[in-house]
Amino acid sequence: MLPFSVTILGSSSAQPTTNRFPTSQVVSLNEKLYLIDCGEGAQIQLRRFKIKTGKINHIFISHLHGDHIFGLPGLISTLALGGKKGELHIYAHSELKIMMEHLMKFMNEFVDFKVVYHPLNFKKRSIIHEDSKLTIESFPLKHRIPCCGFLFTEKQHELHLRGDVIDELKISIAGRVAIKGGADYQLTNGQVIPNKKLTFPPDPIRSYAFCTDTVCRKQIIPIIQNVDLLYHEATFADDLSELALKTYHTTARQAAVLASESNVKKLIIGHFSSRYKNVDPLVEEARVIFPNTFPANDGDRFEVGPATKLLL
Repeated sequence: MLPFSVTILGSSSAQPTTNRFPTSQVVSLNEKLYLIDCGEGAQIQLRRFKIKTGKINHIFISHLHGDHIFGLPGLISTLALGGKKGELHIYAHSELKIMMEHLMKFMNEFVDFKVVYHPLNFKKRSIIHEDSKLTIESFPLKHRIPCCGFLFTEKQHELHLRGDVIDELKISIAGRVAIKGGADYQLTNGQVIPNKKLTFPPDPIRSYAFCTDTVCRKQIIPIIQNVDLLYHEATFADDLSELALKTYHTTARQAAVLASESNVKKLIIGHFSSRYKNVDPLVEEARVIFPNTFPANDGDRFEVGPATKLLL
């Protein structure tokens, strides 16, 4: 299978701490990089974890609170100074373009690439980007200002060829391509070899869902159902559930209930309030409901797949 992973650049909530930066992540599929949110210091974390900033062509901004966007001007400036070419696509609230264009006026002499803004729909689930390997969707969350989650889903994989059979029949390259796409194969004598005798099943489709900042919103369950990996904010422990509701955030227990009811395979919790010097109690609280829960720590890299695992 193609390598598919998520690297945590920042796992704190509004205030950075000495060991946690504000929210930012990099999704990597087959060495294509997609940045989710861009909190203060995101470019420092990219360098620290040896992620090539020049390979980032798509940035997804969940909402316009500062801890999710304050790293964006600095990152764009660095990309410009590094000689980036082509286009940088940013998916965000339409107001971000207004904010950024004021700043860009002071960087125009350095920017040799085009920044293309794509406004998000905060009312309904929408496909916002698609290529040959991946579909990316946004979906509404519920926060103090308009906010979206993001769903990364692989496209259907091709069938695997049975090498011994293919070689024995001396099937051409064009024929192999057709068979991988589902076609049967006809011999010169007219006999048809069914596709199932020429192939193995394709690799399973993998998916990743990102949800922050939001109250616990069960309306998203049909969207995130059965994902391999779910990142969901858990700003507070459940003893502060009233504060979570007041500030439009989620507790660790609530995130775990959502993961359980969505039948996800693995849950990562993050966006921790800076009041927690140790997040183990939040993880333990979540694991009572959903045992396969792990904390987001800056620098962690998680593989996305049926047996999702921590890589670093």
